[in-house]
Amino acid sequence: MLPNTTEADLQATLSGHEVVGVDRRGKYLLLHLNDDTHLSIHRKMSGNLLLEPVGKPRELHTHLAVALDDGTELRFVDARKFGRVYLFRSREELDDFLAARLGPDSLLELDADMLAAKLRRRKGRIKTLLLDQAFLAGVGNLYADEALWEARIHPLRSAESLSPREVRRLAEAIRNVLVTAIDRRGTSFSTYRDSDGTPGENQEFLNAYGREGQPCPRCGTPIRRITIGQRSAFFCPKEQKLRRQ
Repeated sequence: MLPNTTEADLQATLSGHEVVGVDRRGKYLLLHLNDDTHLSIHRKMSGNLLLEPVGKPRELHTHLAVALDDGTELRFVDARKFGRVYLFRSREELDDFLAARLGPDSLLELDADMLAAKLRRRKGRIKTLLLDQAFLAGVGNLYADEALWEARIHPLRSAESLSPREVRRLAEAIRNVLVTAIDRRGTSFSTYRDSDGTPGENQEFLNAYGREGQPCPRCGTPIRRITIGQRSAFFCPKEQKLRRQ
């Protein structure tokens, strides 16, 4: 879970320093310290970052606990140990790491023109591209399905087949789906919780993901599920038609 550091290194480096900024890039949470050191945490599939009182017993599978001077601990809990914690010695080192792995940020940089330019001459399936963090950072499987449903685009469509109007709809849908989910404090399937331990609410409002066999909220047609690249994709076969290409 520590690809570029060790427990002893974290202890020696973090102790006594001040967190001067908290940020995000794609799915990486970034904590900036006052000595130009940077801690990055990726939750992956099952990790949770919790703020708990120091005296509260730690949950099983707590792999990192950072004590803060207000009497709380930042705890990283991950039963499956897929999560990752990185330590960087300078902002330049952090930026190089992120640039090598992530495309434009889906919340901060995405618009119709940028998406159209990235899709031009791309023959891959649109669902697969949306999950590629080097193509567009910050869109996961669930949110890709929800955005494609909102934009009325079949997940198997090739990227180059999308019309300018469809690209515009998709860019708007991606941002809308993400912003709405944030307003609802996230989507709590399985283990996800907010920093105070509270589950999100967005799972109560999903239109496609996880709703196989249930009626499409727009037309009533049963939602279908297929597998694309070993990932499930949920869509409405009437609203999201697969055109001949």
